[in-house]
Amino acid sequence: MKHRWAYLIAFILLCELTGIGGSVFTSQSVQEWYPTLEKPAFTPPSWVFAPVWTTLYALMGISAYLVFISGRGGMMPALTGFFVQLFLNFLWSFAFFGMRSPVAGAVVIVALWIAIVWTIINFYRVSRNAAYLLVPYILWTSFAAILNFSIILLN
Repeated sequence: MKHRWAYLIAFILLCELTGIGGSVFTSQSVQEWYPTLEKPAFTPPSWVFAPVWTTLYALMGISAYLVFISGRGGMMPALTGFFVQLFLNFLWSFAFFGMRSPVAGAVVIVALWIAIVWTIINFYRVSRNAAYLLVPYILWTSFAAILNFSIILLN
């Protein structure tokens, strides 16, 4: 396949741009609304989120790239699931921070978690390495879901 590096960069950029798009909703709320919420003791400091998400988005892009270049059967359904979860990832930022609604965020994060698991399963069928690269993402999303539900309970 010609221009493999271009595809790799495109997938990583797409994922990183999804994060940047979500940050449009996050940036103002993190300063004005989020500090007013009661949060559990295990809430990470704010500075942790940007490097974690930047890393996760890069891993997601590499993962999708590995599936894309595989040329194996099941590639298209797997990538379709990937794009669904990527949209839900963006939607969570809008629901939680944009709407300032932990409840809406919880609804989206449950759908997101299911979509990530579905993506991992389908990526595994095409490229095991691609699936393994999504493990940190599902772990972080699981933590984020616990944090999201804890904020609902505390507020």
